[in-house]
Amino acid sequence: MFARAAVLALAAFLAGCAPFVTQSPGQGLSPVNAVSEGEDKHLMLFGADVVSYFTESAHRAGSPMIKSVYKGVTFRFSKPENKALFDAAPEKYLPQFGGYCTNGIVYGIPWGGNAENWRMIDGKLYIFGGQGAIDGFYLDVPRNMALANKYWTEEVNGSNAFIQRSKRLTFRVPHYVSGEELAAQVAKAKR
Repeated sequence: MFARAAVLALAAFLAGCAPFVTQSPGQGLSPVNAVSEGEDKHLMLFGADVVSYFTESAHRAGSPMIKSVYKGVTFRFSKPENKALFDAAPEKYLPQFGGYCTNGIVYGIPWGGNAENWRMIDGKLYIFGGQGAIDGFYLDVPRNMALANKYWTEEVNGSNAFIQRSKRLTFRVPHYVSGEELAAQVAKAKR
């Protein structure tokens, strides 16, 4: 009976640790908004084709048959031409802030990031968690970009996403606002 309980507890612990490992491949792109799918243990942005944002101004799902691994992270592509472009200059096509929600990084929180919610800013790809995050970020792009770059550089880049997220959800940055407060600010700005 004790052995079974111990095995179940260990299984639950390991299941909870999956993002702990998946989002931190540790080869220069950590943390990243990645999932584990089949043989792809660090699949960026749920398999979205990062090149299509640049070449087609569109989100496209990548194919498991057309992929590249860069610094331990798997990138999928919708067509071979996009794979070739990526392979020639991968850094050009990487989503900023590891593909996490850009507005979350403003608060030092690497979390979320929906490949269908994105913007190109100054020729770089930024991912957001949803329309509310985009609207919140666009309330003051220069300020929010400066804060996101600060927290990415000083805290998030090279960290473990789970640990960093836990830290900043417990010890909030001075300018933190809740999702509800941010939505109220957006609504006020739209009047």
